[in-house]
Amino acid sequence: VLFTDPILMCGPLVAEYLSLPSVYFLRGFPCGIDSAATQCPSPPSHVPRLFLDHSDSMTFSQRVKNMLVNLLELFYCKPIYDNFEELAYQVFKKKVTVTELLSRGSFWLMRYDFVFEFPRPVMPNMAFIGGINCVEKKKLSQ
Repeated sequence: VLFTDPILMCGPLVAEYLSLPSVYFLRGFPCGIDSAATQCPSPPSHVPRLFLDHSDSMTFSQRVKNMLVNLLELFYCKPIYDNFEELAYQVFKKKVTVTELLSRGSFWLMRYDFVFEFPRPVMPNMAFIGGINCVEKKKLSQ
């Protein structure tokens, strides 16, 4: 098993190349790629996009803004992963998208904490482990 944070795509490429099952440990993916890769329902009319600070109960104008940001993600997120798709093409000799590569992950450990975020649907191969940071805090001085 390959245990990796897939944000830089090196782990998923190695796991696919070596035919290993992979476990992803991550806080979140830009542009909702994690939802697309796991086939998790994420309708932009109900699930707030990252960095918009909307809740899961949005007004009509917030829903429109959310839809527009969702459409913009198609344009500004593609260049982020173009290099990895090119590397995957060189390694596997076939066209593979980032979403297809991530969809082969066996299990997703999601570091979401619903104190700071809205609840969202999950698939059976996803588990919320919570916590923004795993480091123990220093005790407060008197």
